Amino acid sequence: MMQRLFFQWRYWRGQTPWDTHVTPPEVTAWVAQANLPRGRALDLGCGSGTNAIYLAQQGFETVGIDFVPRAIERARARARAANVTVEFRCADVLNPGAFAAPFDFLLDIGCLHNFGAAAQTRYAANARQWTKPGATLLLYAFFPHRRGARNWGLARADVEALFARAFDLRHYADDGKSAWYEWQRKQDASEK
Repeated sequence: MMQRLFFQWRYWRGQTPWDTHVTPPEVTAWVAQANLPRGRALDLGCGSGTNAIYLAQQGFETVGIDFVPRAIERARARARAANVTVEFRCADVLNPGAFAAPFDFLLDIGCLHNFGAAAQTRYAANARQWTKPGATLLLYAFFPHRRGARNWGLARADVEALFARAFDLRHYADDGKSAWYEWQRKQDASEK
């Protein structure tokens, strides 16, 4: 609850340093090298929609989810201005409601690392449920650190423990403070 209030307050005040309005080069590089037909994409913790809009512009049928109403309002306005169709949902990424079909691509730039252990486990189960075999999960997360009175972030071993059962780690890169993970959903249906 406090986390939700924190983010709502920051959007209300216009203090959103994480919302750069620039799609990270890791995302644009993945889209450029992903020699596959464009399918369905889900942007978890989409904020004001920068990356969801970019994915829609690249031909993905895109859904963006964030629990901050002001962020979703901005995302919808930005999508209209860019003349692209994106389904934006104001919802909790752990319980966003049903989806029409599984996704080919999940994007998380800084959402998972904000959750506690139980929510992280639920998130990983949702990622497995929401994707079809062969789908990609591109994840950015901070390494563990203390911010105020709270611990934040995930070690690589923690991320691998969450996803290795249903996903194969295809690429990993870190800068000592954070990391990008490219996971591919396993083909084997028996891992459920």
